[in-house]
Amino acid sequence: MDTAFGHGFVTSIMQIARHFALPPEQAWCGAGDHVEGLVIPEQFKGTEIQELTTLLRKKVIWHQPGSMDTEDAREVILVLNRLVIAIDHQLGIPDANIGTYQ
Repeated sequence: MDTAFGHGFVTSIMQIARHFALPPEQAWCGAGDHVEGLVIPEQFKGTEIQELTTLLRKKVIWHQPGSMDTEDAREVILVLNRLVIAIDHQLGIPDANIGTYQ
């Protein structure tokens, strides 16, 4: 699939994370474009990963720009953190964690 905003699972997660590395008032612009290309691999369907991916989609798409930017951005970051840990667990890394320097 040819797209200007990326398509895939890890690729789209990385693109979304890049947005939320910016200050909250800048993070939202264009973040929803990357959610559109977010595809859940078959092996993750029906798992916590699918649930967290759905939650991530909702938090990004339902955000109203200018309203609670900081609070909503923090919630997206927390979901991203939970999602990447869940992916690592599913891939066989039982002690995965985000670390103390986030």
